Formats: sequence, C-alpha cells, structure tokens
Amino acid sequence: MLSERRLQVLRAIVQDYVGTEEPVGSKALTERHSLGVSPATVRNDMAALEEEGFIAQPHTSAGRIPTDKGYRLFVDKLAGVKPMTAPERRAIQNFLEGAVDLDDVVARTVRLLAQLTRQVAVVQYPSLTRSTVRHVELLSLAPARVMLVLITDTGRVEQRMVDCPAPCGEAPLADLRARLNSRVAGRRFSDVPRLVEDLPDAFEAEDRGTVSTVLSTLLETLVEENEERLMIGGTANLTRFGHDFPLVIRPVLEALEEQVVLLKLLGEAKDPGVTVRIGHENAHEGLNSTSVVSVGYGSGGEAVAKLGVVGPTRMDYPGTMGAVRAVARYVGQILAES
Repeated sequence: MLSERRLQVLRAIVQDYVGTEEPVGSKALTERHSLGVSPATVRNDMAALEEEGFIAQPHTSAGRIPTDKGYRLFVDKLAGVKPMTAPERRAIQNFLEGAVDLDDVVARTVRLLAQLTRQVAVVQYPSLTRSTVRHVELLSLAPARVMLVLITDTGRVEQRMVDCPAPCGEAPLADLRARLNSRVAGRRFSDVPRLVEDLPDAFEAEDRGTVSTVLSTLLETLVEENEERLMIGGTANLTRFGHDFPLVIRPVLEALEEQVVLLKLLGEAKDPGVTVRIGHENAHEGLNSTSVVSVGYGSGGEAVAKLGVVGPTRMDYPGTMGAVRAVARYVGQILAES
C-alpha cells in the first residue's frame, strides 16, 4: 500500500499531466501543490512511484507521466466525482426534456455527453430483456392483417405486421387487446409467455388461429436476438488527442465501429454504478490506449441499459465520471415520466 503522502504526489502528477499534457517534474510539483515536503523528498517519492509502476519516464526529460496502474489507483482512491454546477444541471435537463420519443432521447444524450466531456459518447438503447410491458396495441389494417404495437416501460416502441389465418372482426380484436393487456401490462418480458399460454382457450374456435398467430408474433418480438442497439457520437473529438495515442488513431476508430466490442466495453447493464476501465483493462487491443467510463441508467432505480464515454487514458476522471452519472440520472427520470 502507498503512504498517504505518496498517494498525494501521485494525485498531483495525474492532475498536472491531465491539465498540461506535459510530463511532470518534481520542481513543478512542489511549486504548484502544497505537498508540505522538500523537492528532494518529492523526488524520492517519485522514484518509489516509478519503481512500483505507478508512473513512468516517457523519454529523457526529467518529467514523469502516470501509467495505467497509476490512473487505476487514482480513480480507486477518488474521494468523490466532480459535481455538475447548477447551470450545467439546468442545461442537461432543458436539453433532454425536449425529446419527443426514445430515439430522440438517445440521440440527444449522445450529443450532450460528447459536448460535456469532449470525448466519444456511447449510449445503449434500453434492452427488451430487462423491460416491462406498458401496453400492447392491436390495429386492424385489412380483414386478415393486424399491426401489433408493443410499448415498453422505457418508451421503446416495437411494431410488427401480423398476417392472420382468417379475417378478424373488430369485436374479437378488441376483446383480445383487452384480455392481453389485463394479463401482461406492467409485467416483465420474461413472465409474458407463461401469462398468455392459455389465452387462445378463452376465444371461440374460429378466432383461436388468429389469437395464436398474434401471440406468437408478440413472443418473437420479446426474444429477438438483435435487440442490443447503440448510438455513438463525438468521434471527431478523438482528433484533439492525436498525441495521446502511441501509434495512430486508426485502431481506436476501427474498434469503435464494432458494436459487439462497444457492448462488451459498456459491460452488463445490471451493474448500475459508475465503471472505469483504463488502458489495458480493455480487452480489445485497439482500445488499449483509451479509458471507458460507463454507468447504468433506467427508471425506478433499476438499470435497463448503459451509457458512457471513450477517451484517452489522460482524462479528467472526476469531471467525466460526474458528467456521465448526471446525464444517466436525467435520462432515467425522463424514461420514468414518459
């Protein structure tokens, strides 16, 4: 374990390097920070930090920069994230409140996160598997054609066309709509198959084929494989950090194009807290020079998806974590009220 003083020196190195982009020397540290010790003591502390792999000397200059291990300890020992100012909080709320539907919420969230953090923003759409049914609508489009509309508690809307085996009148359709909603509204998706399995038996023989067809379409919608969707924005922000990427920026951009990679980076939505993955903690080789800050969002205190940012390891961690957490909280409120 590091002594409190060496931890203080490490914090100062991280703060200065993030702020100045220049390797940090002992003289600059003692001038800029009230460390309460002599430059010689700071030099000894820096030598110990380097020996333990928390900082490194990038070239022949006297300055040091944090390593992935150094950033990790800095983040783990953070006393708290940087709170958003009142004007920042108002701006977030006003910007997100104008959204008209879920797609608009996600698009605005991506834009806002990219602007606030000046990094690449990634927002996962709420997952169907972690959602509950708000309402099922059935609309007659032709004598034997019905549109099924599934609305979730997170505002997600899924539409499917159903070709029925026989014409279906308005009265049986209205009956099916009412019975269906009385069973599934407010229930978890995983419960729906059990709740509707005997529903065809409640209808006349000539309507059971249509009821079964509508139900099978509903169940297919609930278990679709391709439900995980993402929106990404602010990729151009990476060009401001060209010198932070040791070789070229291309591997980073290529990794960001792969949705599977990004979903793995964001992690499981069921973990609602702020997660920080630094440098080589990211399994994808193209992202070894980046850090990912993510957090779960959702309504009713349960995370249904993740959002976050990707940027260089030389990142303002307290500020980025604060922004990501604040935006997630407002998105959750909007979903709860929608």
